[in-house]
Amino acid sequence: MSQIGITHTFKLADGREITLETGKLAKQADGSVVVKMGDTMLLATVVSNKDAKEGTDFLPLSVDYQEKFASAGRFPGGFFKREARLSDYEILVCRLVDRALRPLFPDDYHSDTQVLISLISGDKNTMPDALACLAASAAISVSDIPFNGPVSEVRVSKIDGKLTVNPTVEEVTKSTLDIIVAANAKDIMMVEGEMKEVSEAEMLEAIKFAHEAIKIQINAINELVAKVEAVKGKIVKREYNHETNDAELETRVHKALYDKAYAVAKLQNPNKKERGAAFKAVVNDFIDALPEEEKATINKTLVKKYYHDVEYDAVRRFVLDERARLDGRKTDEIRPIWSEIGYLPSAHGSAVFTRGETQSLTSVTLGTKLDLQSIDRALFQGQNNFMLHYNFPAFSTGEVKPNRGPGRREVGHGNLAERALRQVLSPENPYTVRIVSDILESNGSSSMATVCAGTLALMDAGVKITKPVSGIAMGLITDDKGKYAILSDILGDEDHLGDMDFKVTGTKDGITACQMDLKVDGLPYEVMAEALEQAKKGRLH
Repeated sequence: MSQIGITHTFKLADGREITLETGKLAKQADGSVVVKMGDTMLLATVVSNKDAKEGTDFLPLSVDYQEKFASAGRFPGGFFKREARLSDYEILVCRLVDRALRPLFPDDYHSDTQVLISLISGDKNTMPDALACLAASAAISVSDIPFNGPVSEVRVSKIDGKLTVNPTVEEVTKSTLDIIVAANAKDIMMVEGEMKEVSEAEMLEAIKFAHEAIKIQINAINELVAKVEAVKGKIVKREYNHETNDAELETRVHKALYDKAYAVAKLQNPNKKERGAAFKAVVNDFIDALPEEEKATINKTLVKKYYHDVEYDAVRRFVLDERARLDGRKTDEIRPIWSEIGYLPSAHGSAVFTRGETQSLTSVTLGTKLDLQSIDRALFQGQNNFMLHYNFPAFSTGEVKPNRGPGRREVGHGNLAERALRQVLSPENPYTVRIVSDILESNGSSSMATVCAGTLALMDAGVKITKPVSGIAMGLITDDKGKYAILSDILGDEDHLGDMDFKVTGTKDGITACQMDLKVDGLPYEVMAEALEQAKKGRLH
């Protein structure tokens, strides 16, 4: 006798069906959902500990996506014949889902939380990465885990001038635009993709088109939740208390330190280390000035936490009121740039690209067909003749960290730069090309420095490209009264304290790749369009 699950089926605009199912598999997880489209099936599960570990002041969220080879009726390669570490492709899907989910958990929720998404059945027409976030969001929505969702993602491609939601693999190969967009019912949250030199207006049109499709999926998740509640009763989100707060201390810190933090911002020191030290000195001086008895008893962790909020508010207010930047630039001003090609005498091509305090040393190595990268995934086998590897050593930010090889961030940044440059590689290119970008200094936008250095290094190596590509990272600061400032070529601090990180690469004729993460609700499309136009001016700088 088979278990009967709770299902909800909905249709895309072209009539294709997607089914959400819960209550049949993985019932001991806090939430589990199977998403089915064609013969493709994804199982998403979520489990979150009931309590947070002592001293944890962030959300320890892990998102893993894995494609089981059995889903395609294949054996994994290698000696052991079983799935092992995640492939770069799987890591990229993990990042897409993580970036959509993470902002929607409550800021004060700190329990260890794990989202696992597995491809358990696959066909060669349906691309599972476009369904992964839908599955994960639905699983969290049917659980008791606090979550300000639902959220979902879709892939949009432009084929023969027509926009298509969740295209087939074959259709994507013919597309001039291929993006994945994440959104909730009201707002766009994330965009990532590549394009063949499309205009800003075309990209904005694709984002709007994606949002309409996402709204259908959000409604489907809500319908599934309603069906679950009709059978099992109302889903009550768990209660938690993961933060210690002291309203009196918070008010005291804000009153004592806000003007001082604002004054540090107003100094507009272009040196990252000196500016950071000046901000830290504000709170350290406050603690040092306390009477010895109070210094021994006051919660210094809380003081520093509240000061971070003060610094956040002061810097944002400074940018909005003064229309100026932490390093003295105007909102649309680019940092000083210097570059040099042929820096490495033994490399086939090389370049140093420095923008402000961000620096990339990039090399190009040319090979033959013997050097092609073999790709063996559950649903795809092939070869790759163009690769870009991005390295981010700890010394680039003046830190000490163990070197354990490339992490997920490095894989993601390298992929973005690779997609940006691939669009201008000549179809007649006879070489296998490997680009390596070593970030030697970082203060914002290192992946965009990689794109610029990569273009220079390719030209130095004599690799034929159709047009040079450059990249820029845009930021945004807003307030609750509708005031906003769009920032070109953002610093690390502006990324951390701002509402948007929008990386755009392109030639003089159009966009080749983009990556956008929003931390603010309700960003109007008009502001997004303005940011794209300002980014165009910045990359043509």
